[in-house]
Formats: sequence, C-alpha cells, structure tokens
Amino acid sequence: MARKYSKKAAAKVGRAMKKRKAGTLKSGRSGRKVKSRKQAIAIGLSEARAAGAKVPKKKKAAKKRKAKKAKR
Repeated sequence: MARKYSKKAAAKVGRAMKKRKAGTLKSGRSGRKVKSRKQAIAIGLSEARAAGAKVPKKKKAAKKRKAKKAKR
C-alpha cells in the first residue's frame, strides 16, 4: 500500500508542532498564537501542500452545499 502522506509532509507537520510547543506558531491573517494541536497539524499540512508534497485533498463540506441548493 502506498503512503498517503509524503515524508516532506510529515516533516512540515513536525516543524509546526515544535513551533506550537515553543509558542511561536502563528495563524494566517490574524497572526494569533496557535494553541490547538489540530490547528497546528492543519497549518503543517497546508504548508506541505503549498510546497508540492503528497497530501490528500481537503475534505469539502458537501452537506452545506447541498442544503443551499435545495433552498433555491
């Protein structure tokens, strides 16, 4: 079975986790400190995607889209 996430992606997530632990990881536009573990992982994966690493696509909120179409 092939890897879902590349080694490069794992390294990016690891780096983000270390930065979060040190208290220096900041979120996007607001620049607030990231305290959540899940958010740190998301930032690492996002950076890995931008760097061209093998990372599965983001899951879209399909239910919300379907609900909006039904209202129209």
